[in-house]
Amino acid sequence: MFANGLQGWHLIILVLLVVLLFGAKRLPDAARSIGKSMKIFKAETKDLAGDKSTSHEDAEPVETKQIPATPAPAAPAATDQQVADLQRQLDELKKQQQAADQPQKNAS
Repeated sequence: MFANGLQGWHLIILVLLVVLLFGAKRLPDAARSIGKSMKIFKAETKDLAGDKSTSHEDAEPVETKQIPATPAPAAPAATDQQVADLQRQLDELKKQQQAADQPQKNAS
């Protein structure tokens, strides 16, 4: 069945189908992304084979950052106090918002 393989006219039909399916505008982007994928694939296969010197030449240096130390957890009483203060502030803001909405409802 496939004894002759792909002939020239097979390739032309295949190219026309690809252009019709994907559109001429998206083909360069698709080719570019395939090229990048192949470059990454080659680098990874070389890395697995043990040739680590060539696979990391193109890689950018990685910045290392120090993570600041997290403060010790606050005592439960202090946390409860903070929650109570925040709840009180929230209640005050809701009251202010309701007071601001009242004149607008009366004006309508």
